[in-house]
Amino acid sequence: MNKMLTILKHEFRQTIKRKSFLIMTISVPLIALIGMLGYPFIMGLFPEPEMPEKIGYADNTGIFTGYTEQPGLTFVPYPTEAEAKNDLLAGEIDEFFIIPSDYLATGQVIRFTMEGELAPPPGLTKQISDFLLSNLLAGEVTEQLLQRVKEPLMLASLQLDEMGHVIQIPHPLVVLFVPYVFALLFMISIFFTSGFLLQSVSEEKENRMIEVLLSSVSPRQLFLGKILGLGAAGLLQMTVWMVTIRIFANVAAMNIPALGDLVIPTSMLVLGLVYFILGYLLFAVLFAGVGSIGSTARESQQWAGVLQMPAVVPLVLFPVIAEHPDELIARILTFIPFTAPITVMMRLPNTTIPLWELALSLTIMVGSIAVGIWVVARVFRVFLLMYGKRPALREIVRYAREA
Repeated sequence: MNKMLTILKHEFRQTIKRKSFLIMTISVPLIALIGMLGYPFIMGLFPEPEMPEKIGYADNTGIFTGYTEQPGLTFVPYPTEAEAKNDLLAGEIDEFFIIPSDYLATGQVIRFTMEGELAPPPGLTKQISDFLLSNLLAGEVTEQLLQRVKEPLMLASLQLDEMGHVIQIPHPLVVLFVPYVFALLFMISIFFTSGFLLQSVSEEKENRMIEVLLSSVSPRQLFLGKILGLGAAGLLQMTVWMVTIRIFANVAAMNIPALGDLVIPTSMLVLGLVYFILGYLLFAVLFAGVGSIGSTARESQQWAGVLQMPAVVPLVLFPVIAEHPDELIARILTFIPFTAPITVMMRLPNTTIPLWELALSLTIMVGSIAVGIWVVARVFRVFLLMYGKRPALREIVRYAREA
């Protein structure tokens, strides 16, 4: 036990001293800090266009003579297009538009402006539309009906749970952006830390350092010490990232209006850490086995790439899982150990996952890890000192049984 703890401490210290580990760990806090400090500066470079205060118009139909005073905007009538253009060039008005004589048949309005733009501002388009509607329906309907024509829909959407109770609709960023970021960070951290373990085992085997280590400790002590030591480093990294995201969500909301209602549930952070630990242990056990079987570090990395492929499936299916978190495909991926951590993090903000699904998912992952440790510990002991030959699958199974 003492030897395993010694290996654990050594692997943990060596990992957190790596430049790549430190860079990856501080990258998320650094990006968050740059985002919070840089947002006001970037928004200052691209200010929102100012809404015009005076707009001229030339009406060739003779219909649009009233309602020239709109909230924050004045419509100035001109008898001809030429006069409106002269005032625009002189700065008397901000822009102008022409209402052709066949407007009632075509609905076309021709707008003139001196500002470069990709498209007319939506607010301006609505104000011009309200001006046209007010004149078209003047005297035909009541003011109340006219207001409803201008704004026919003020939609309030409420979501019900299975019991018919109203539940709060999550913030759009929590529904889409946060799950994707969490899943991406999960995948990076799990593969990054497990990759250290794979690299450590395969390189020590390739340069024969493993022989020196096994003269002092048992294969099981070495196996568990490396897994737990690197796992502690990965957990430290993931904790730093999650705390950073939580602080960023709270602080950035003060400066970034779009994040004003963004709240990351504590349950999501807690479950995130639980699934990270289980996800890491699963892949670490498998990577340790692959590292002991491969004859070189490069060969072990190729084998590990095959094991990583299933974990990427939830990211590929992200639109489906985010939009249909309770459908069969999302539930199936929740129960598969390779895909469960990322799938659960994608589902959590979008739905209430039944407790039995979470319990079954966690049970399957714990069971898979236990079986993996039992099998890989045998493989680790047999193949760690086997050089120059890549064993076939049949040999791996046979030696694991005999170990």
